[in-house]
Formats: sequence, C-alpha cells, structure tokens
Amino acid sequence: MTGENFAATGQLLGTVVAVQANFYRVQMEQEAGEQRSGGAEEKLDLNASLPSPPLLLCTRRTRLKKIGQQVMVGDRVVVEEPDWAGGRGAIAEVLPRQSELDRPAIANVNQILLVFAVADPPLEPYQLSRFLIKAESTDLDVLLCLNKSDLISPQEQQQVSDRLLGWGYQPIFISVKDGINTEQAARYLSNKITVIAGPSGVGKSSLINTLIDTAKLRVGEVSGKLARGRHTTRHTELFELPSGGMLADTPGFNQPDMDCVPEELIHYFPEARKRLAVASCRFSDCLHRDEPECVVRGDWERYEHYLEFLDAAIAHQTQLHQQADPESTMKLKSKSKGKGQSQYEPKLESKKYRRISRKTQLQDLQELYRDEE
Repeated sequence: MTGENFAATGQLLGTVVAVQANFYRVQMEQEAGEQRSGGAEEKLDLNASLPSPPLLLCTRRTRLKKIGQQVMVGDRVVVEEPDWAGGRGAIAEVLPRQSELDRPAIANVNQILLVFAVADPPLEPYQLSRFLIKAESTDLDVLLCLNKSDLISPQEQQQVSDRLLGWGYQPIFISVKDGINTEQAARYLSNKITVIAGPSGVGKSSLINTLIDTAKLRVGEVSGKLARGRHTTRHTELFELPSGGMLADTPGFNQPDMDCVPEELIHYFPEARKRLAVASCRFSDCLHRDEPECVVRGDWERYEHYLEFLDAAIAHQTQLHQQADPESTMKLKSKSKGKGQSQYEPKLESKKYRRISRKTQLQDLQELYRDEE
C-alpha cells in the first residue's frame, strides 16, 4: 500500500528521524498538523504553541516486533493514538522502503553526499577512492563536496578538479568557514533525503549547522598529531532542510568496509565503466588482473586502487565462506591489537585439543559402572 493510499484513509503518516533505544522520534507530515488542529476551538487554542507539523516520540507496536519488522531512520510510518499535548504516539505500520542502507542503517535515501577536506586534514586519494567505491555500491546518486577550499590556491583547486574529472566526478569546492558555494550545495539537497558521509574532521557537522540553523551539532577540531578528525557524531539522525528534504548525519569513519562481491567491484569505477561500455573482456568472469584480452586493465590512475580493493573484497568473501563452513581449516586472526591488520591461520582440529567437560567425564564413569555390573 502506497503512502498516498494511507493518506486517503485518514491515517497519520510520519518519517522516523532518529532512533533512541526502543523509542523513535517521528516527524509527522503536514496532514497530521491539520488533523491535530481540526477539532474544537478549545483544542486549537491549547495546542497553538506546538510546532506544525509536530514531532512525536513513539514506541513500536508489539505486533511489529513479533513479525521481526525493524524500524529504521528514514522509514515512513503510520502512527496511531497520538498524544499531541504529551508528544507521544505508537508506530503501527512501516510503509514499503524505496531504498535501504545497512551502514548506516537508514531507509528511503535518494543520494549520498560525500564531504572531504582539501586541507587540514589533507586530501588522501586512496581514502577518497575507498569512500567513493562504497558510495557507488549503494546504487544511489553520489555528490562530492570538497570543504576548506579557502586553504588552497585556485591553481591547486584546478589540479584537484582535473584529477577527479578523470575519475568520473565533478566536485563542488566549498568553504563552510567563509560561506563559499554552500548555497550551491544546498540546491542539490532540495526535496531529497541525503546521507552525508566522509571521514572525521572534514566539516560534515559544520556544514549541517550552516544549512540548518536548528541542528546545532557538536563540532570537533582536527588532531594535530594524527592530522585526522575526532569523532563528534554518535548516531544517525535526520534533519529537515529549510528548502525541503532531509539530511542525515552519520558517525564518521576513516575506512569503509570493502564488503562487495569481487566480480561487481569493477562496475563501481566510472572510468572502468566507460571502457566496458565500448568493449568486452574475452572472459565473462574476468577479474581484470592478468587475464588475456582484458579491456579494463591499463594505465588509468585508479587501477592500482582497484587491485588493492579486489584483494580486500576476495579476502572478505573468503572469510564469509569459511564462517559458513564449519569444516573449514582456516580462521581469521588479528596480527596486532589496534592496527586493524589480520591474516588467516590454520585452525586446530575440532574438539581434539579441548578439555573434556566434567559432565562428559561423569557420563563416561556411569557407563563404565554399568558395564562392570
């Protein structure tokens, strides 16, 4: 059933903007505000000071929990038994999702806004490439903003722009501090649900505070020792844009997981897609490494990134297969604490080196006594 059908039946619709433990903050749609004020005049006077449309703190109906229906940020939901004065309600149903992301967990997203800094912290091509591949794997539109453009010269901006055009992207150079091109970026966000992502310290929270006066997100400084940002965003939350649409702030992370299927990885590179659009490799399962008559392998800049990401994707797929196979003879083990490095090592034979439990020993003794009797 579509959202229009729900609205036609007079049911209250809203969008989940945040999840806190077992509670959901739901931004009600405009029709809810009209229904709220459509009663007697005394009710209208009582609620005149409440925002329209209102924001309700809701629980989830037990029925949804029993059928395993998860409620995510970005979900459009049906709300029952609204308490307008107390700001409470109950989510009775979740409407079908148009899209869904697992990290961050958010539904009905239209596009991804990647924010990086050109300086402080410095732009790292490998890290940017990894974020772009993760964004491309969602099948959503990708918009790239480069913040702190006031810290580099116009000539340096042109060099970065030309380089990224070769990757297949037209970046928007902005400066939240000086207000450069922030209005241009806001036009791309109008009437859409957008996820803003990127490493810590590049100015994501500052950009949201600029676009949305009421957001008031906490902003951190870049660590001078590591040249990296400090995490200030702790959870995913949707903020309503003045021009329409919503913007989702997500916790910053420095290296997205490379959990895509190895055979699909090449299609997340726009420059490789251009090559495949005009020619085909000899083998349909070509991984574009050392296979003969491969049309992708070549001298394009990010080819080395592709090979590294491919190794990571293959390792991830191998790990999944081994976890699903109880008879696997290999296991993934961390090499050193805190550095994120890992390697595969042989597993000990199942149960061969395990201590026999006391319960099993007692059962064996009981069987022995029975045999002697």
